[in-house]
Amino acid sequence: MAPASPAPVIQPASAEGTRAVFAGLLAFNQAACGDALDDHPVNRVIHDDAGQVVAGIAADVCGGWLMVHALWVDDTRRGEGLGRALLAEAEQQARALGAHAVTLDTFSWQAEGFYLKQDYEVFGRLQDFPPGHQRMYLRKRL
Repeated sequence: MAPASPAPVIQPASAEGTRAVFAGLLAFNQAACGDALDDHPVNRVIHDDAGQVVAGIAADVCGGWLMVHALWVDDTRRGEGLGRALLAEAEQQARALGAHAVTLDTFSWQAEGFYLKQDYEVFGRLQDFPPGHQRMYLRKRL
């Protein structure tokens, strides 16, 4: 019988350690599917007349999907179509990069109705995330 291995020592990760984790996963993924999972950023902002950012989208195309990480419109500018314009621009850029679909998530106090009006469909919900609310996952075919 082989001697027991010592228990692993688990520690908080430094920035360098975290980079090593992502680099290892990237190498593993590239060995499996080449550059199909390479990220292509699709980030856009809208400035007001004073040069301040009043709306923006942070997204990237990866694996044939546009992955929207954040879409924000300043409270004072909601209802002007800025979110719709940013989302449409990101979808157009994603199509140009070969994406066939979009995925994003939102919370129950945020923008589910907005996304449903843009032809997104809910494909998953996490109850009590955070407690008393839901986190919804949506998608759209391009």
